[in-house]
Amino acid sequence: MGGVRAAGVVVSAGLAVTGALHALWVVTPWPLRTPEEFADTVVGTGEGVPSAAACLTVAGLLGTASYLVAAEAGVLPAVGPRGLRRAGVRVVAGVLSARGLAGPVVFGRLSERSARFRRLNVRYYSPLCVALGAGAAAVGWRGSSATSC
Repeated sequence: MGGVRAAGVVVSAGLAVTGALHALWVVTPWPLRTPEEFADTVVGTGEGVPSAAACLTVAGLLGTASYLVAAEAGVLPAVGPRGLRRAGVRVVAGVLSARGLAGPVVFGRLSERSARFRRLNVRYYSPLCVALGAGAAAVGWRGSSATSC
């Protein structure tokens, strides 16, 4: 398996799992026990959990991103114009990289986010976004060797 294809598999799977988790959060705070614990851990505020619409929107965007990366890497059948898919993957790479790199600053010590969220953001959330963004960038700028339209 080539490097771009392997990156596509890993990034697409990471995005798909994260999207599925966001869809699951519409009905349960799993793997956390309570909505309050969820809000503190995942959102970083005591203002409650995100709405079902917000969770489903993020789940849909992550699912779309997962497909775009997999299709551009040649892991899944490609649909639509290659240039549009490649641009989509590059947007995914940019958004994930920006979230990952800006996360520690935006959600840092001076933010109103909980200490637990800030710690998890620096340790897990932001690095995951940077890693997924870098993988998506590798796919978006190298792409597959397939010449599909």
